Amino acid sequence: MDKIMKAVPIGDYRIEIQTSSGISGIFDVKPYLNGTAFKELVNESYFRMVRPAHYGIAWPHGQDFSADTIIWDIQNAQQCV
Repeated sequence: MDKIMKAVPIGDYRIEIQTSSGISGIFDVKPYLNGTAFKELVNESYFRMVRPAHYGIAWPHGQDFSADTIIWDIQNAQQCV
């Protein structure tokens, strides 16, 4: 399973991602912000606290996304372009 090596917030609720296998791209969190688990991420200063964690990314209060979800989203976004 891929590990997230780099997770850098770049604005507009997007995160620049780099994985251990060399996959890179932009993960857009906007589609997930309406979910109750992710409401706190609407606060931009809190959103910017994202960090790589285990096999995904996470925030201090426990919100997280798995590497599988992130990679799937990145690859689908690249196919749509």
